[in-house]
Amino acid sequence: MAYNLLKGKRGIIFGALNDQSIAWKTAEKVFEEGGSFVLTNAPIAMRMGEINKLAEKCKAEVIPADATSMEDLENLVSKSTEILGGKLDFILHSIGMSPNVRKGKDYGDLNYDWYLKTLDVSALSFHKVMQVAEKQDAMNEWGSILALSYIAAQRTFPDYSDMAQAKAVLESIARSYGYRFAKNKNVRVNTISQSPTVTTAGSGVGGFDVFLDYADKMSPLGNASGEDCANYIVVMFSDLTRKVTMQNLMHDGGFSSSGITDDLIEQLTK
Repeated sequence: MAYNLLKGKRGIIFGALNDQSIAWKTAEKVFEEGGSFVLTNAPIAMRMGEINKLAEKCKAEVIPADATSMEDLENLVSKSTEILGGKLDFILHSIGMSPNVRKGKDYGDLNYDWYLKTLDVSALSFHKVMQVAEKQDAMNEWGSILALSYIAAQRTFPDYSDMAQAKAVLESIARSYGYRFAKNKNVRVNTISQSPTVTTAGSGVGGFDVFLDYADKMSPLGNASGEDCANYIVVMFSDLTRKVTMQNLMHDGGFSSSGITDDLIEQLTK
């Protein structure tokens, strides 16, 4: 059921790769709730994905952009406001990539050039997006900017490797830029710390299937799905959450507040 929560609102959605992507599911929900948007992803990711199918379904245009390139982002933001017919009300940053994780590098034997790439793609790009949006005065007042994070920013998960530091930087950027954007433009900036979710990126982490089951047993409400996250993002983009900013919002079925659960005890005592 749609509630027209985003009727008349305009934005940019980064990171839709295929129908497993949270960004993809978010785009569907935003469209369902009356929002219009431009879709974007890195050129190489777009060649691998099916973003044009999503664009057709949601009546959206696609603009390729490398989120680490200021030139690409400047072009993306200026063209998006032109295409959409006005300033933006929302931006979703759903981007994360670690060459060290992809290539199975041990945390004690990281390639530091790759490490810097992890930080640039997964965290610094969030700052770049907001800096471009601010300099172009592209955000409407009471707009909402979100990035997707993970609890590894606060706790250690060995196979998450250098992505943990990237998420910690991402959350710090949300607080610092959130303050600036709130004071200057009444724009809110938050991160959503999502349950482990079956996506192309998430599935690349070692031992993912085992951890998915563990997280589900540690979460009283069970793991939050990609669809659940998309619904939460819609609420955060809406006018119902105007005074929520600079927060890392846990969306994990209770995982982050649970010490141990009956389901896990039962599993461990078998």
